[in-house]
Amino acid sequence: MEQLEIKSGIKHLSKNDKSLAGIIKKAGPCTLKAHRNYYYSLLESIIGQQLSMRVAEVICGRFMEYFRHSPSPELILATEDAVLRSLGLSNAKVKYVKDLSEKLLSGEVSLKNINRKSDGEIIEELTKVKGIGVWTAHMFLIFTLFRPNVLPTGDLGIKRAIMLNYKLEAMPDEEMIRQIALENNWHPYSTLASWYLWKSLEI
Repeated sequence: MEQLEIKSGIKHLSKNDKSLAGIIKKAGPCTLKAHRNYYYSLLESIIGQQLSMRVAEVICGRFMEYFRHSPSPELILATEDAVLRSLGLSNAKVKYVKDLSEKLLSGEVSLKNINRKSDGEIIEELTKVKGIGVWTAHMFLIFTLFRPNVLPTGDLGIKRAIMLNYKLEAMPDEEMIRQIALENNWHPYSTLASWYLWKSLEI
């Protein structure tokens, strides 16, 4: 998303959703930016799965420092599992980062020109990797490619933020999240809506 589109999206959401309008006013401008460090992003997403943000940052930092901030598929495949575990990765995550690396080297999965593919094509491509499901693919679409209309219905933070901001008695299921998005006219800026919902948990 470009700055002009972000401004249009914020205006659209503020006009259509009173809850988001209040959050946007408190949180200020959206600071998301697209980048091209695709491989690093996927590694960090895998490493950070089911961890708090703070713990994920520590382990990712340790991991990147070990590889001198330049991990490559070849380096990761050449690294013993025990070494990766010593950096804080679980047995499962060791398998996942190696599966990602293997599939990239074999060409079974390609990140080349992935930014030119549709959201659906990207999800289909990334979920070929063990340990990368729809949630991880959604995070890639939002935080790496900054696609405008991604609604991560399986994200725990989004569920909690919706429960709190829309005065629900319990966390919503995925169908209810889609319904709330529809009723409040988030389309075609669901990514911005999601980002501000996450921010609402911090402000």
